[in-house]
Amino acid sequence: MSLPYFLGCPQWQHPQWNARLPAGASPLARYSQVFNCVEGNTTFYATPSLEQCRQWCAQVTEDFRFLLKFPRAVTHERLLAGASAEVQSFLDIVAPLADRLGPFLLQLPAAFGPGHLDNLWHFIDTLPAPLRCAVEVRHRDFFAKGDAERALNRGLRARRTARVCLDSRALFAATADSEAIRDAQRKKPQVPAHLLPVDAPPVIRYIGHPELEANREFLAPWVERVASWIEEGRRPFMFLHMPDNGDALSLAALWTELLRARIPHAELPDIDQPQPQMGLF
Repeated sequence: MSLPYFLGCPQWQHPQWNARLPAGASPLARYSQVFNCVEGNTTFYATPSLEQCRQWCAQVTEDFRFLLKFPRAVTHERLLAGASAEVQSFLDIVAPLADRLGPFLLQLPAAFGPGHLDNLWHFIDTLPAPLRCAVEVRHRDFFAKGDAERALNRGLRARRTARVCLDSRALFAATADSEAIRDAQRKKPQVPAHLLPVDAPPVIRYIGHPELEANREFLAPWVERVASWIEEGRRPFMFLHMPDNGDALSLAALWTELLRARIPHAELPDIDQPQPQMGLF
């Protein structure tokens, strides 16, 4: 599947997706017939084996991209300092995915503040070529449009590194009347959606409203932005989350409907076509 941009979810399997994905030999193979990238959230918690990485690589096409998160020991426990051994070990294990890697997702905790920026610059500057990363920050000072945010943005621009834009506005517009919504609102930061123009593919993580149709107004600006990037020849990464990710395919179908209306000539996936029941994964 060759799409003019990258579209994905935070995982590649969910029981509720079973009847909606094409047939295939594995959950990842089925997912990759519709989507061409995925967030590697599992690598934040546990490093896969070398053999697992080889298997993942064999199950996707050459155009598919994994955006893997660095282990939490690197980003959250060490705050990027003194973690060279852990980083190299991780890179050695994911090496079989080399030509299917997008930028690594460098998700930094709220504890990573302006005083830690030198750690970030050293980390980016010593990442072996041609590997790259996209940086997501959560400290409030990096959203205050002051000296700290300017220093962050200036350093990322100088290194041609994308600043991940986490858009959780739709999620926090929802009434917390279910455990899934309350859990999502506890885990996701409520920060402004700051987008940094930089010479790197943009990375957007959109966290949806649990009521599908309520997402139309929140998605509309992104439809225009992504369509403009596509028309410019850029290939952004758009990741779609829901409080219950069993609903993520429905959100992806809505997103594709809106984007197709804006750029009808573009080749876009058909996500909302029911598939024969294949049994549970």
